[in-house]
Amino acid sequence: MLLDNQHIYAFLFLLLVVSFLYASVGHGGASGYLALMALFSFAPETMKPTALLLNLFVAGISFYYYYRGGFFNKKLFISFAITSIPLAFLGGTIEIDASIYKRILAVLLVFAILKMLNIFGKENDTTKEVKLWQGLLVGGIIGFFSGLIGIGGGIILTPIILLLHWGKMKEAAAVSALFIWVNSASGLIGQLSSGVTLEKGSFILVAIALIGGILGGYFGSKKINNTALRYILAFVLVIACFKLFFT
Repeated sequence: MLLDNQHIYAFLFLLLVVSFLYASVGHGGASGYLALMALFSFAPETMKPTALLLNLFVAGISFYYYYRGGFFNKKLFISFAITSIPLAFLGGTIEIDASIYKRILAVLLVFAILKMLNIFGKENDTTKEVKLWQGLLVGGIIGFFSGLIGIGGGIILTPIILLLHWGKMKEAAAVSALFIWVNSASGLIGQLSSGVTLEKGSFILVAIALIGGILGGYFGSKKINNTALRYILAFVLVIACFKLFFT
């Protein structure tokens, strides 16, 4: 059972911290949730749907705050979402071997680590319009892996938007928040259609993540210095990467 873990209280506390931090930068936090579940030895078949369910609530709250702040670029979002939504559903229907799942997740966590350390994906003063084929390609690839692994894809999309100068920081955060939401919904529907079920305990995790998400989304859409939390989370993600690769 989801809540039978012997360190469940430590997990719930860290879940609160992770949801706060990810929401503060416009993300649903699935990569962080999955890293925590890996550290606490949750089963992969439990990790995927639980992370996507958490994403729906936390990313939804984050998008609400960024949208209210006037940072949402509808045209930029649509260019990615056209292909990401159906491919996230496709990825959600595919069941992969647990060892392969862990390796792919570990690689994707590297993106989260680099983003948390601000090694790539920094804001640029000038922006340019994304070409349709670029948006379709990027959205489709990220969407597929979102459904396959159980992430929303924002931790990958945000650095790409910033690196290619398709938007500024808060604009990228707003687009990524909704991108995460639609991919998580599509991927979760794909998983449920293939016979995956959600445990009742996952909704307790949702309540914890909602608290962190509401606070993180509010303060992140304003101005908050979360450098220390970023480094702490990056450290947690590094440990999770090693565990996923070598266990």
